Amino acid sequence: MNSPVIPSNFVEWQNCIVRDCGTTLDKAFLESRIRALSNMKDQHTKQFLRLYGEAHYKQVLGWFHQALVELK
Repeated sequence: MNSPVIPSNFVEWQNCIVRDCGTTLDKAFLESRIRALSNMKDQHTKQFLRLYGEAHYKQVLGWFHQALVELK
């Protein structure tokens, strides 16, 4: 089963990151992504907001936080 191009929930997002991209959701990675996405001056954050909108941005940032909580 293929994942959707843009995940619409935490499980789809997690599968996209871990299975499809081969990235480990460890503490260092999650914290670095949260820091980067929380920086509104960062060009990648601005681009993410422009491409996907504020609602999806908040959802993705929330998924990073959720994944960090689930590590504990």
